[in-house]
Amino acid sequence: MTKICFVCLGNICRSPMAEFVMKDLVKDEAGIEVVSRATSSWEHGNPIHAGTQKILRQYGIPFDVNKTSQQVSLADLADFDVIFAMDQQNLADLRALSAGQFDDKIQLLVEDGVPDPWYTGDFEETYRLVKGACQKWLRKQGMKE
Repeated sequence: MTKICFVCLGNICRSPMAEFVMKDLVKDEAGIEVVSRATSSWEHGNPIHAGTQKILRQYGIPFDVNKTSQQVSLADLADFDVIFAMDQQNLADLRALSAGQFDDKIQLLVEDGVPDPWYTGDFEETYRLVKGACQKWLRKQGMKE
């Protein structure tokens, strides 16, 4: 079982988009679990942003309309095999939480980070970067996409 966690600031835009894009890409693969979390508690309990929902629908990617924001915990870092941060600040926050224990599991999803569409309004760019990064990671793992 490979357990993957995507993490952004609020868990309403980028990380849930990545979660459901990856779930769609690996839907026929056995033994892969994919979730998403937030580094902050700002959006705790809030649903996926309408812009993320719209882009997922536009590309025919199924998602859980009942998903709500959850904050990442130290137990999550222990539990997951790969933790993808959406940007440098998320990476720094995850490493601070890890305190060196799980740093080998934590990495940026995209080298220069994924811009937050909450601020940019560009959910299309976020989708393009997220999908490309998920496909690239799957190729590196030798998994189909």
